[in-house]
Amino acid sequence: MKRQQGFTLLELLVAFAIMALSLGMLYRASGSGARSVVDIEHYQRAVILGESLLALRDAVPEQGWNQTGESAGYNWRISSAPYATAITGPNVPPLHEISIVITWADADRQRQFTLNTLRPQRKPPEPGRNP
Repeated sequence: MKRQQGFTLLELLVAFAIMALSLGMLYRASGSGARSVVDIEHYQRAVILGESLLALRDAVPEQGWNQTGESAGYNWRISSAPYATAITGPNVPPLHEISIVITWADADRQRQFTLNTLRPQRKPPEPGRNP
């Protein structure tokens, strides 16, 4: 009796199952990598927008800074509050804590980036000096 050479049906099914699992894992890994690139790009744009908004003013008016807006699909809100310090003196301006919150929609999720910093309060012009 002559024995047949080759794979059995069970061996072929196991090989195809292993191949299908491997391809599924590769597809998932490459897909999540592409999503990560898009997430990073949105985050970078939010950071750049926050820094640009912060560059609008180097000092905060005495009444504070509260502003909202929308730019290129990003919603932003700027708010300020007085920031107390133990340092006082005639040449030390009061500080304000600035908070810039940027939100955007990312597929089915709402994303948010917050930038916090301190800015000095703008001193009122001295009497007799031109502003």
